[in-house]
Amino acid sequence: MARYTGPVCRICRREGEKLYLKGEKCLTKCTLDRKPTKPGQHGAARTRKASGYALQLREKQKVRKTYGVLERQFKRHFDEAARRPGKTSDNLIYRLEMRMDNIVYRLGFGDSRAQARQLVAHGHFQLNGHKLDIPSAVVKAGDEITVRPRSRETEYFKARALLLSQKSAPAWLRVDPNALSGRVLAAPTPQDLELPFNEQLVVEFYQR
Repeated sequence: MARYTGPVCRICRREGEKLYLKGEKCLTKCTLDRKPTKPGQHGAARTRKASGYALQLREKQKVRKTYGVLERQFKRHFDEAARRPGKTSDNLIYRLEMRMDNIVYRLGFGDSRAQARQLVAHGHFQLNGHKLDIPSAVVKAGDEITVRPRSRETEYFKARALLLSQKSAPAWLRVDPNALSGRVLAAPTPQDLELPFNEQLVVEFYQR
């Protein structure tokens, strides 16, 4: 599947805010702090007032790029969220947050969602005792994610166990640094996530 492999700092500059696509590196070495203008030859030019459509598009792109999802896959997530009862915007964020790669990132096994996606795709994790190498798989409350026994012997996961013991997971997750495992305690609420998105604009974009 096609995947954006260019410099991710350009994405943050385009959206005008930090999306933390490099994880903790964004706190110490952020291009946006040095170049707050949009990328490209005319990035520093005077910007016009954005239309309603432009605001909706930019918000949709911001959400999509934060979670590292391609357009067609993102639209499928939206269609599924719209079919489910409840608020479509909340359902959409719930589906994105419950992806396997995002859960691995939230548990602290990867510094960024891109790194977590790669770890999952390389087969380093089990879901409820069974190997899972599909980053887009949707996890449910009560599911347990563990590092495969063979992968625990690698230098990466030995170092990661030390880091996990010094960090805390979100309230809706539980992580065991010694066992290199984590569990989804409950579905996250918008209050748990505090994401810098206006999900309603995403809904308006697809319903226009």
